[in-house]
Amino acid sequence: MAHPRQPDVREYPGVVTALVLILVVLLPGGLAYSLYRYLDPASAPALTVSWPAAGPEPEEEPGPSGQARPPDRRIHADQYGDWNFRMGDVAFQARKVGGWTYASCAPVDRRGLLAASGCERVVQLAYRAYGGHLTAIQMIMAFPGEKAAQAALKRLTGASGAVKWRRDTMLDTYAYGKQRLTRTRSYVLLTVVTADKTARARAARFHRYLHADHAASFLFRDSAASG
Repeated sequence: MAHPRQPDVREYPGVVTALVLILVVLLPGGLAYSLYRYLDPASAPALTVSWPAAGPEPEEEPGPSGQARPPDRRIHADQYGDWNFRMGDVAFQARKVGGWTYASCAPVDRRGLLAASGCERVVQLAYRAYGGHLTAIQMIMAFPGEKAAQAALKRLTGASGAVKWRRDTMLDTYAYGKQRLTRTRSYVLLTVVTADKTARARAARFHRYLHADHAASFLFRDSAASG
């Protein structure tokens, strides 16, 4: 029997941002700075995409059928819907066109770098915006702890093509093609965006905010799951 979908903080515009703002005011030192980084998407480095060679698309690995999902911290693609973001006079919308949950990281681990860091689970999300002139893929990778996630981030930085995403959801030809890579707690988030000439001028800003908004949500996810 299907279980009701739990509401996610990204479904409420401004919730993530408001919570981060509160914590930035209340918390001193390094944690406050880390939180501020997510409010300033321009501070996150962007890496030019070097596209991996085309190959078979990774296939979803469903969990055991007929078993209820436990109310734990595990991520699932169905926890994410369309992206509707608003903060002050900044607003973005993107339609979710695909979501895949992988019971292990093997289907997307092209070079074994995720396995070397103990990757447990991957969710892949696909978005379209501006009438299909911009596409985005997000790979959310879960690790057993923050040290493991940090080790994975180091391994993946500069390792072009190490993570295999679904190329069939991206533009074949594009004027903008970049990726962003971030660790938040025990998660590593990779966001890849392609845009044609029509959406190129808006692509970089869209990319920064999409990546930062979802990365910031993981600052609160584990606390909510255990509360």
